[in-house]
Amino acid sequence: MAGRTLHLGPISLASGAPLYQQIVAGIKREIASGRLAAGSAMPSFRVLAEELVVSLITVKRAYEELEREGIIFRRQGLGTFVAANGHDRARDAHVTLVQDALRTAVRAARDAGLSDRELIQLLRKEL
Repeated sequence: MAGRTLHLGPISLASGAPLYQQIVAGIKREIASGRLAAGSAMPSFRVLAEELVVSLITVKRAYEELEREGIIFRRQGLGTFVAANGHDRARDAHVTLVQDALRTAVRAARDAGLSDRELIQLLRKEL
């Protein structure tokens, strides 16, 4: 089973992040957003590698990481699928990234001498 085409956005050596991590992040985004539901078939290593113009080893490493995190699972002879709790795990991973980014932003605001009120105003402006 080939699975569906994934729209992971650009995967590029120029981004600075390893290619497999970019694939992991893209798949997590697709699952967390609901575009890939529990039980959905994932593309095979070969198909995704061809779509993204990366090596099979890169895709295999990304899938192995996602499987270790419980976001996807493989069934011998059937393919790779989104785990039942894949959405929750992918979303939790994104929430952690957001918390880390906010923590960094708060530290930067403190270093710049911004008050809580000014920081909240900046956040509201971004929202």
